[in-house]
Amino acid sequence: MSTAQEVMHKVAKEDVEFVEVRSTDLHGLQQHFTIPRSQLNESFFSHGLGFDGSSIRGFQSIDDSDMLLTPNPETAFMDPFYQYSTLVMLGTVRDPVTGADYDKDSRVVARRAEQHLANIGIADTCYVGPELEFFIFDSVAYENTPSSAMFKVYSVEAPWTSQDHTDIQGALNTGHKIPYKGGYVPLSPLDSCHDLRSEMTKILELCGVEVELHHHEVGTAGQVEIDLRFDSLTKMADKAQTYKYVCKNVAALAGKTATFMPKPIYNDNGSGMHTHMSLWKAEENLFYDASGYASLSPMALHFIGGLLAHAATVMAFAAPTVNSYKRLVPGYEAPVHLVYSQRNRSAAIRIPMYSDQPAARRLEFRCPDPSANPYLTFAAMLMAGLDGIERELSPGDPLDTNIYALSPEEASRVRTVPRFLSRSLDALESDHDFLLAGGVFSKSLLESYTECKRAEIDEIGLRPHPMEYELYYSV
Repeated sequence: MSTAQEVMHKVAKEDVEFVEVRSTDLHGLQQHFTIPRSQLNESFFSHGLGFDGSSIRGFQSIDDSDMLLTPNPETAFMDPFYQYSTLVMLGTVRDPVTGADYDKDSRVVARRAEQHLANIGIADTCYVGPELEFFIFDSVAYENTPSSAMFKVYSVEAPWTSQDHTDIQGALNTGHKIPYKGGYVPLSPLDSCHDLRSEMTKILELCGVEVELHHHEVGTAGQVEIDLRFDSLTKMADKAQTYKYVCKNVAALAGKTATFMPKPIYNDNGSGMHTHMSLWKAEENLFYDASGYASLSPMALHFIGGLLAHAATVMAFAAPTVNSYKRLVPGYEAPVHLVYSQRNRSAAIRIPMYSDQPAARRLEFRCPDPSANPYLTFAAMLMAGLDGIERELSPGDPLDTNIYALSPEEASRVRTVPRFLSRSLDALESDHDFLLAGGVFSKSLLESYTECKRAEIDEIGLRPHPMEYELYYSV
């Protein structure tokens, strides 16, 4: 479907009962509004519906709160979970006074990034392919009060449940456990999530999200990955949001819980969102050059130069939580070092070498994680790379070695990612002009985003941690 008339025809023909419009806030959380089909008419597509912008984190103040959400018919799909048949569309947030697209609407930012790419004439398409890893647990419990703090995770796969005679549903313990860092692609019964991933895959494809494959990931306790077919930037961000929605709800219907929190378990790999990117023009991959390093063109190397130069700023969007930086530590397949290399998963930017076909040449930025807002993350990556192309920034020499095995002296000469979210936010505040180019990001968005994220840091920093009791209670 691509027009309002086609959506209305489908609603009438298939007896659809409700129509829903979704949007994404600065943090990447989706919200929704639902109308009965009796309220659907052509004016709905132009005028949309009003909502309270002051109740959305980082949006409007209460004295200037009225906002509009208008649907985009080309994004329509049928929701697979609701009891009553519901057609979903992704919306655009607009100012009701000026009619302009809202600067803080994440999807607007992604669309502006694609338009900026076309306007400057470097390329006509940015293709993006994220790999969103996540955990499927059997149950999770947590508590934060002035006098207590705890969390507890249960998984039938986890080694810490090996002493239990029965699981939480009362079934006998089979003894098949995945050790820490030992979960990469085993067969069942070690892999307990295969059928659940297949169900997720089926529903994703019903929603128009093309899946290439699925598998168990390295971590114990149900770390998994479902790989999506690449698409253009905004469409891929749309699909990433649908991916998270589908995976969470399929897990919930199966009596389990899926989380995209990057580091839910100590002493094991966290979940990443390794993001592949390439630029195309007239159906030609501009990142390919058979004579270049790893078959990369000069344009691709300049793109990498820009991404590395602005990596700390991009990390404010790509690794946007305090928890993100507990994943970004050496020894857990985490991309800590800001270098590029072919085939090398210890580098922040890897050049995949699975195929020598021109269409396959791309870069993989390994720093993002799935807690990120995909619209803002993909847009920030593109803007950093375009700045590198326009300024012809050099990425330096590749580092084709196991970076984790470098001597302390060698490692000290290699730039690393920020160690904490606060440092990424510092970088965002000091190095953001490249994001403002072409009006893609706005200063008001950056200010609101930074304010929200610093508030999260304060929320965590003010609370005693259980480990502090172990370290300091008896001093």
